[in-house]
Amino acid sequence: MTQFRDDLEFVQHLADQADAISLPRFKALDLQVTQKPDLTPVSDADFAVETHLRTLITEQFPNDSVIGEEFAQKSLGERTWIIDPIDGTKNFVRGVPVWATLIALREGGQITLGLVSAPALGRRWWAMTGHGAWVSELTNDSPRPMQVSSVEKLVDASFSFSDQTGWNQDQFDAIRAATWRQRAYGDFWSHTLLAEGAIDLSAEPELALYDYAALVPIVVEAGGTATQFNGEALPVNENESHPSFICTNGSLHRECVNLLNNET
Repeated sequence: MTQFRDDLEFVQHLADQADAISLPRFKALDLQVTQKPDLTPVSDADFAVETHLRTLITEQFPNDSVIGEEFAQKSLGERTWIIDPIDGTKNFVRGVPVWATLIALREGGQITLGLVSAPALGRRWWAMTGHGAWVSELTNDSPRPMQVSSVEKLVDASFSFSDQTGWNQDQFDAIRAATWRQRAYGDFWSHTLLAEGAIDLSAEPELALYDYAALVPIVVEAGGTATQFNGEALPVNENESHPSFICTNGSLHRECVNLLNNET
C-alpha cells in the first residue's frame, strides 16, 4: 500500500512538472519545431518535458527503467516508466488544445498505472490497477470516478478516432456504417472520453507503446476493454511492432472485433 501511495503521488508530481513546462510553450511565438525521420513534428517542449521527467524519475527511483518517445531507453530494473511527453504534437504546434503528457508504469510485465494530463483542456485522467479510474479538473482538487457507458448496441454507439491515415478502408467503413455517430476527437482524447462514458468506441490502426500504455489502465479500470483489432492483448514490450488499438465499453467489444475481422 505504501508503494501504491508513493507511485500515485509521484506520477501526479511528474504531471505537474510536465504541465509547468509544456503549457507556457503552447502558442509561444519562439516555439522551435523540427521534423523527425518519420516526418512527424517535434517541438522544444517535447524534448524539455521528457528530459525533465527522466531526471525526476532517476532521482526518485534510480533503479527503474525509462522508455520515452524522444530519447533512447534507459534500462535498469524491472519497473519501467513509459513517457509520451506531448501526445498530439501536431495539435500543440498549431495551437489546438488537444494534447497531453502520457505517463505509465510497467511492473512484472503489466501496465499497472496510467496518467494523462491535458493542461490546455484543464483536465487530468489517471488509474491504477485495482484502484479505479479518476478524472479531475486542474482547477479543482476533487477528482471523480469514471465509468464507461452502458450502451449495448453498435447502432446506438458513438465512435471516435484520430484520422483515416493507416486504416484499412474496409475496416473503417464497417465501423462507420455500424455506429450511430462518428467524430475525430483524436489522439488520447478519444480514449479518455470513452473512459468517462461520453463515447462508446475508440480505435486507432497503429500506435507505439508510449501512445497507449497510459491509456490501458484508465480504460480498463473504468470498466472498459482495450485490445488489438484482432482481440488479442496489447503488447507491453517496446520491441514489438506498432499494434492496432481498440477500446470499447466492454459490452460492444466482441461485436466490434468481429466487425473489424469480417466475422459474424
